[in-house]
Amino acid sequence: MQMDRLQDGLAEAVAAVENAKNTVRSDLAMDIRSLQKPLKDQYRSDPNTSQITLRAKGGQTDVPVACSVDIGRAIYQAEAHKGVGGAGAGACSGDLLLGALAACAQITCQMVAAAMGIPTERIEVTVEGVLDLRGTLGISKDVPVGFESIRLHFDVSAPTATPEQLRALREKTEQYCVVMQTLVRPPSLQTKWAGED
Repeated sequence: MQMDRLQDGLAEAVAAVENAKNTVRSDLAMDIRSLQKPLKDQYRSDPNTSQITLRAKGGQTDVPVACSVDIGRAIYQAEAHKGVGGAGAGACSGDLLLGALAACAQITCQMVAAAMGIPTERIEVTVEGVLDLRGTLGISKDVPVGFESIRLHFDVSAPTATPEQLRALREKTEQYCVVMQTLVRPPSLQTKWAGED
């Protein structure tokens, strides 16, 4: 008899915890929608306000294989990869590119899941890029400079999500991930050197 009461009490407690988790997730989804609603309304009524310019500025350091990168809200240190002469102690520009993709994909997936009301236990994004350093070192003209391939792996644990919800999560995450879409459809890129006529 006592064991039955304990099991019933435990079942009620587990149900209450799950209900609380779902409420928090639902509140988060509503928070994202309520946060974005005035922004979306503003951008619809005045499309010019949706245009932003992000800026990053590299700065010289005491050694030619390292630099600082100022993004306005933080300053990061970067260095050449060990495979091209860097010390190998800090992030190289390739790491920063892959990190930007991982961060964008991660946050986009989290926000889309929350907005869709999909309860998740875990979302983790891993990004890998393959490049041949002979290209950047000028050893072989047949080897391209830069990444030859980039792979993203999404590890999403959402036990109560339907296959349709997971499919929609994937589609919307890939559609709205700014860095992913920038790499898939590269923008025009202009260079300007100060001191040139």
